[in-house]
Amino acid sequence: MNPDLDLGMERIIRAPRATVWSAWTDPSRLERWWVPAPARCRVDQLELRPGGAFVTRLSEDGAAFVPHLDACFLAVDELERIVFTNAIDSTWRPAQPAPVAMTATITLLDHPDGTDYRMVVRHGDPTARDLHDKLGFADGWGTVSGQLAAFAEGEARR
Repeated sequence: MNPDLDLGMERIIRAPRATVWSAWTDPSRLERWWVPAPARCRVDQLELRPGGAFVTRLSEDGAAFVPHLDACFLAVDELERIVFTNAIDSTWRPAQPAPVAMTATITLLDHPDGTDYRMVVRHGDPTARDLHDKLGFADGWGTVSGQLAAFAEGEARR
């Protein structure tokens, strides 16, 4: 991780890697945690393969859904890693997404208490990194990783 260009965080999720992986790869599960509550998410496309589409919408009121993410998967290593970017949209066209272009790497590692969950979000320059940080990277990504943890831990207890 380059601290001048990247933002990251990690947490231990008290659930098996397979459960966390399923929360990422099953559209109905992803919708449960992918945007900060109380907003709601709708998954339009989740083609988990290199070059596959990752398209979501969000709703603040539960009724009107607006575009949220139009991205492309770059790498998918089952149970271990997901890499996606919004710099290329779901149709493989170059994009200039608001507020910043980024590439996110999600890594799942075994941990004695469950899953070591790591996120690194890469930016093209320090200005984009600083803007993403200023706009609330830690709060937004921290909130959804907490929601993912709560969801996966609940699933693991079933």
